[in-house]
Amino acid sequence: MYYAIISEDVSDSLEKRKSARPAHLQRLEELKQQGRLFVAGPHPAIDCLEPGEAGFSGSLVIAEFDSLAEAQAWADDDPYVAAGVYQQVTVKPFKQVLP
Repeated sequence: MYYAIISEDVSDSLEKRKSARPAHLQRLEELKQQGRLFVAGPHPAIDCLEPGEAGFSGSLVIAEFDSLAEAQAWADDDPYVAAGVYQQVTVKPFKQVLP
């Protein structure tokens, strides 16, 4: 089943994001290689694809896991969590309807 991992950044998270980004992306790449990643990406803090110094306000990952507990454990182990990027992470089931 798919699960949505919805994360909200702390204020001024850009430098923390930059330092943890390689490890964060590596984990996402592993999900992709396993065929379990539906979509992943950050939420720009401003209405712009490249927000520059404005940074990001959070992230969204939708991926396949065997259970909510497994998805939560994966989210809890994110390098962005360890680096203090996220102030809140919500994990919940996701049902794709369209497309």
